[in-house]
Amino acid sequence: MSKGIAKVPRQNPPARNRRTFMEAWVAVTHDVSPQLDDLVVTAHRIRESIESVIEGKSDVVRLTLTVLLAEGHLLIEDVPGVGKTMLAKALARSIDCPVRRVQFTPDLLPSDITGVSAYNQQTMEFEFKPGPVFANIVVGDEINRASPKTQSALLECMEEHQVTVDGSTYRLDSPFMVIATQNPIEMEGTYPLPEAQRDRFTARIAMGYPAPSAELEMLDVHGAASPLDKLEPVATTEEVKALIEAVRGVYVSQPIKMYAIDLVTATRQSPDLRLGASPRSTLQLVRAARAHAALAGRDYVIPDDLQDLCVPVLAHRLLPSIEAQGQRRPPEQVIADLVRRVPVPEAQPR
Repeated sequence: MSKGIAKVPRQNPPARNRRTFMEAWVAVTHDVSPQLDDLVVTAHRIRESIESVIEGKSDVVRLTLTVLLAEGHLLIEDVPGVGKTMLAKALARSIDCPVRRVQFTPDLLPSDITGVSAYNQQTMEFEFKPGPVFANIVVGDEINRASPKTQSALLECMEEHQVTVDGSTYRLDSPFMVIATQNPIEMEGTYPLPEAQRDRFTARIAMGYPAPSAELEMLDVHGAASPLDKLEPVATTEEVKALIEAVRGVYVSQPIKMYAIDLVTATRQSPDLRLGASPRSTLQLVRAARAHAALAGRDYVIPDDLQDLCVPVLAHRLLPSIEAQGQRRPPEQVIADLVRRVPVPEAQPR
């Protein structure tokens, strides 16, 4: 692969010239590896499969794939009936791998998720009965309807990819992804997710209401039968593992890493936030940026990748100050302002 130095202005560009600056950043002779070509083709198949069920939400589908390839977990938050569970099921069915769905309810116990040790009278020993978390993709439907104790059962699974029951530790297969849906906390019968639980999710997205044209198409497609019934896997577990491995090899320069740290540090210093982003969020932001770049056919990360992901990756981890709440400035708006203010690094030789 040839290497070069892009010519860019010495000073950080204003926001209105950001796209011109990004073009200068990538103005290098670049050859995409065959492995990355395979990633783009396979990811495109998965994306088309999901979009055959979810109409008019291409950005949401792309972010979902980004989280999958970043080895992360996805939180889908919105009002009932906009397709949160449908999106999770569509991704699960598009990949030929073990999938489990858990309907979270107030009476759900932690052992209903992780599994339980049961006594076998024939062998006179305790045997571990795996719970639904032992799958490659776990769909947690309406996760905030369960108690915080039950929600916490996912903490170890999501962070360490393992389950500890009665002193014994059991590894979870790779890839492992939790896709959780949650209703707004203003709705009846919900428990707010603890900060530690939200911090485990790589990104949070909102489906939003579909455009009228997409809703009309939904009536035509979903009117007679659910398209999920006809959805067939378009990728195998081994292919997804190969994609994840390719994403790990995406290049992140030192200035880009420092830019990610600057963005996260800005949330900790903002007077509009009483809780900034954690060091875990910095790591997950860079991982997601790698996947974002790979899906764009690049094996290197540019500032655009970080900027595009700042809101979905950071916003759900932050707590606004009382003043920001009074001014109705949600974390999403605060992050957007910080992205405009934090200096963009200049291009560096690879």
